[in-house]
Amino acid sequence: MAADVNNAVSREPDYITIDLLDLAKVIWQKIWIVLIGLVVGIVLAFTVTKVLMTPQYQATSVIYIFSKTTSITSLADLQVGSQLTADFQIIATTRDVVEDVIETLNLDSSYEQLVSQISVTNPTSSHMLQVTVTDPNAERAAKICNALSDKLRDQIADIINTDKPSMVQRAVVPTHPSSPNLKKNVGIGALLGVVLAAAFIVLRYVLDDTIKTREDVEKYLGVDVLAAFPVVKDYNKSVQSNRFKANEDRRMRERSR
Repeated sequence: MAADVNNAVSREPDYITIDLLDLAKVIWQKIWIVLIGLVVGIVLAFTVTKVLMTPQYQATSVIYIFSKTTSITSLADLQVGSQLTADFQIIATTRDVVEDVIETLNLDSSYEQLVSQISVTNPTSSHMLQVTVTDPNAERAAKICNALSDKLRDQIADIINTDKPSMVQRAVVPTHPSSPNLKKNVGIGALLGVVLAAAFIVLRYVLDDTIKTREDVEKYLGVDVLAAFPVVKDYNKSVQSNRFKANEDRRMRERSR
């Protein structure tokens, strides 16, 4: 029993040591696999982006939370305005506002669907609201954004019993999609292709425990190599070729006699 305990204590765990320089050499020797992974990643990312992903367009309008008749006379007025900005962000996505937009534009969307397309933000240190609508149709995105902004201004005026906030900028029809980003997706696809190809090469190298060279014998077995025999590839073809040449030479000598 004591001997078993001593053996268990003295037994050292096996560790796999990996030489990073060897890994780099192995990857370089199989660089063609990495290049194939690069090309495949680019082609797949380009195809998925162009064929499977629907382009999305964003239209944005800007609202100033104060009206034309509002006079700011003190710092307290500015602080109140900052507090109202957060309230207006919540009002923009209330059911009354969104459903009124759906009814006005006769949209085939539910409240939840349209809310997921709306983004209302407040730029830092400003009294502005940016209303952004994302939609697969560029013209529809602009129409929804402007209708939502108008309804939001009306709702704010009714709730706080004041004039409507001023419209700084109305949404225009976007000319370029905001997503998907073709260059970004192709770059990600290329990177993933290279990483997966390199991982495949490294995995094969790590799992391959066969000894192939004299250096492997000295490194992994810890013994010196006394002799090495070269391996002749395609030995049979080489022998046949030499015999063919010898026969041809003999025939040439016989003809010359």
